[in-house]
Amino acid sequence: MAGKRSRLKKRIRLLEHRLSQQLSMENGSKKDIPKDSDRYLVREISRSRFNAFAAYCRDPRTLYMAAEVRWYQVESAKVVATVIQDFEDGDFHGIVFAPDERERFRWINATDWYGSIDEACENLKSLIIKLLPKIEDERKQGDSTKRTVDFFTPLSNAKKPLHPFFKRLAYEDGHSPARSIIELMMRWHEDVDGNFVEQFQTDGFDARTWELYLFAAFSEGGYIIDPRSKVPDFICQGVEGEFCVEATTVNPSRDKKGDIVPSPSSSNDKEMKDILNNYVPIKFAGPLTTKLGKKYWDDPNVAGKPFLLAIQDFHAPLSMTYSREALVTYLYGYKHRAERDKDNNLQIVPISVKNHQWGSKVIDSGFFKLKNSENISAVIFNASATISKFNRMGVMNGFGSNRVRLVREGLVTDLDSNASKPLPFRQKVNSPTYKESWMEGMDVFHNPLAKHPLDQALLPNAAHHRLLEDGQIESTIPVWHPVSSLTSIFIMGD
Repeated sequence: MAGKRSRLKKRIRLLEHRLSQQLSMENGSKKDIPKDSDRYLVREISRSRFNAFAAYCRDPRTLYMAAEVRWYQVESAKVVATVIQDFEDGDFHGIVFAPDERERFRWINATDWYGSIDEACENLKSLIIKLLPKIEDERKQGDSTKRTVDFFTPLSNAKKPLHPFFKRLAYEDGHSPARSIIELMMRWHEDVDGNFVEQFQTDGFDARTWELYLFAAFSEGGYIIDPRSKVPDFICQGVEGEFCVEATTVNPSRDKKGDIVPSPSSSNDKEMKDILNNYVPIKFAGPLTTKLGKKYWDDPNVAGKPFLLAIQDFHAPLSMTYSREALVTYLYGYKHRAERDKDNNLQIVPISVKNHQWGSKVIDSGFFKLKNSENISAVIFNASATISKFNRMGVMNGFGSNRVRLVREGLVTDLDSNASKPLPFRQKVNSPTYKESWMEGMDVFHNPLAKHPLDQALLPNAAHHRLLEDGQIESTIPVWHPVSSLTSIFIMGD
């Protein structure tokens, strides 16, 4: 047992060292550490807040050997820490993180191993206090040669106007929680194409926000995301396995001059049904079939692995809040009608859909029936994954202006097997009882014909949907699964 224990601790220390070496970094500015010891308050924080700082430097291989059990922060010195417990002998070990030259939180030091959690926590706090006076030297990793990027200062050489939502995010108090949490995250998001910041600030704001959401969700799930890959967007490696994801978005239609063509509006239920049954599926079909045509599965990075397409709908204001069912219809080629029998029991009737037509445009329904679609393991969608989610996650974890108040209202899945409609909900995001994860609200639509099926254990906190042979859909849904929501912003004191 002693030999195994020693080898385990050596492996964890090796992984800690690798955490501090895994990415090349950039030079950043120094900040003076206050001399007043009262400001060296080591306070316990939630795992979610810790994740905002340091989730992106985790090596998921440590999850085989140990679990995090406590999390701490010293705000004045920008230091965070965690206590882990190894699975083999139950000992506890503290690890300290601080921002490197590029403002990325990385491993800087660690305690010994202790038999009790209280002993480990006290020694961790003592180590932090000991490190704080020399934190400017301790935080240097020595592998950075570039400057820290300021993501929210408009680029002087940008050729396109700033996106209106970017301007809100960058300048408005009401979006300061999202701004703060995104800035931490983007320190780790590698700009492999060289144009991420420019697109994020201009006409690619929606697409880049969707990519940032996926980055946060997969990091929360404990995955290493290969920072060097240009194709596809995400190569995720974790304890349970590996999968690849290419992100795409549904965008507004444009005319020959490049001006946005307004999406069709409805004046009655019949017109709205026509839009959802035909126009919106055609909008989803465009980016999905474009990605299908690129044959990502032939790339060595993807070959032999589950490959997913992740799509978000930005074709019209708030379109993601009502377009989910249109995506389901297009993917599987079925609509589903709710009926009641004589005893008022719910009956779901699947209705085959052959095509979708809007004006002169006609497309086949059933994306998963298209040629080569067997190479797509599943399609991801999340109606809640917009800038509002970043704002909620920021407020929940104590970021941004303390004047910001958020109220979230929407619809959540009713788990009653006899329910045909979702339930309404209303939540105060600033409440200490409010909880949300990055994965919350994610729908994974599995391809029944997939060459490399996705194990749902790889995305355990998402809702998973599968088409059965009779046209019914079998779903595995978390206890709390919002299907759409709107978040209102209030600024106290105005």
